[in-house]
Amino acid sequence: MTDGNVDEARRPQAPLRWAIAGAGTISRSIVPDLQLLPGNHVEMIFSRNPAKAAGFAEDFGLDRWTEDFDSLVMDPDVDVVYLATPFATHAAMARRALNAGKHVVVEKPMALNADEVQDLFALAERQRLFLMEAMWMKFNPAFEHLFKLLRTGIIGQPSSIRAGFGFPLIADGGSRWDIERSGGTLLDQGIYPVTLAHSIFGEPTSITANGRLRADGLDFAEHFTLDFAGGQFAQCASSMTEFVDPSASISGAKGWITIPGMFWTSTTLQIHAGSWEKMFAPEPIDHAREGNGYVPMLRAAGEAIRAGDTQHPVHPAKDTIAVFRTLDTIASQLSH
Repeated sequence: MTDGNVDEARRPQAPLRWAIAGAGTISRSIVPDLQLLPGNHVEMIFSRNPAKAAGFAEDFGLDRWTEDFDSLVMDPDVDVVYLATPFATHAAMARRALNAGKHVVVEKPMALNADEVQDLFALAERQRLFLMEAMWMKFNPAFEHLFKLLRTGIIGQPSSIRAGFGFPLIADGGSRWDIERSGGTLLDQGIYPVTLAHSIFGEPTSITANGRLRADGLDFAEHFTLDFAGGQFAQCASSMTEFVDPSASISGAKGWITIPGMFWTSTTLQIHAGSWEKMFAPEPIDHAREGNGYVPMLRAAGEAIRAGDTQHPVHPAKDTIAVFRTLDTIASQLSH
């Protein structure tokens, strides 16, 4: 018999209840990864298309679906909203969810510019709610291992980065080709090379960018060089009309580390250092993939929410805002 005082550390925690906004390809990876995580429950799916929402719910065994986003964010049985809608909608929908008292994880890019991102994080702080851009690359085991290797000095002080993300995409009238919804390659693809460079060198001191724009201003290819205070540089490119080598490499005076394509999802590293043999014929270092690869990020977000944090230290507000300042500068140079 107890005295009625239950040890809080031993009290079973109620599942963290997620609602998913958007029933597209990304959500089809996110939901099964959430379903792999103990202590997390996918409560419902939202899509403006009721048939799509109902079909998604059936495919993944969800009890509920809705075509009304306001009913989702006001639902008392929802703790966290994962936004995977076209990214032109992200800022407004995240704002509605935060104002309704929900924690929010937003697919990249979380907004269209740095001002919108800063406003969202300020709102989350006022509401004492968790907000994070879903930059899953930064939570990947291979990415975490990369930073451990860089700290050992195995390639010397990192001095340059090369990274690209380009594939020819069918002009099917989807959101990527619609400037009013989510058009362009910089925010959809170029954000990954920029985030990689920021993660290693910080915010650039100068940026040089060029690219190709459609008549209405939609960007479909760009290349850019980021220069940093210590003399380091990053050469990056993105495109949705041709292939750009989707690997990345970080180089120093003693060698380089390659992240094979697709570098933002890769579970493998190659260390070109230590000897001439290892430099030109490195043994790959492989890491296990959990689910579709989103599990580490989703686990980290859930742990932060349970801890009462409003940001995650791996991808905090200041880093996200800094990346968007760089993206804004690149975009402004493309338009001239």
